[in-house]
Amino acid sequence: MENNTELEEEKKEILRRYRGLLRSASKSISATDKKTIRKAFDIALEAHSGMRRKSGEPYIYHPLAVARIVAEEMGLDTVSIACALLHDTVEDTYITLDDIENVFDTKTKDIIDGLTKISGVFDHSTSAQAENFRKMLLTLSDDIRVILIKLADRLHNMRTLGSMPKAKQLKIASETSFMYAPLAHRLGLYKVKTELEDLSLKYQDPEALGP
Repeated sequence: MENNTELEEEKKEILRRYRGLLRSASKSISATDKKTIRKAFDIALEAHSGMRRKSGEPYIYHPLAVARIVAEEMGLDTVSIACALLHDTVEDTYITLDDIENVFDTKTKDIIDGLTKISGVFDHSTSAQAENFRKMLLTLSDDIRVILIKLADRLHNMRTLGSMPKAKQLKIASETSFMYAPLAHRLGLYKVKTELEDLSLKYQDPEALGP
């Protein structure tokens, strides 16, 4: 019984977060845009059904949060919001790029494809190659929205890094300070850059931030 109650509460929380995302985007979106975002949300919700983050929370909380950063903190368009919702589906679920193209369009598919490819590149890079990596990343993507959504993804992962094991925290924090923060700076996202640096420092050198 308690389990059912918990699941009901999670469903309510997911809808609450979805409505929060729509409010974040509401200044600039039309009824058609809302339909696109709803479609992306429904697909992501179904595809990630049963998946959980290290914190134990439903996985869908993560794409919802990334989409909200994209809408609220970066002011990006509807396509970007939809892609943020879908950004892990091709890499982690049964959804294919063809599925994305069939439901949405070629542009959405291309952005998701770019995000999926970049994930592989990030995972196999080291801080020593950071500068080459950043140059390659900027040429790898034809659409700057790929990079911006990836930065939003990393920002949310850094905000929720506390649930990861210590070794993983240090690895992710190091990657963030060497690769993501300079990338945010280069793109003029100074607020994002500062937050990424502060969050990295929190795990790499907690005493530097003071009490």
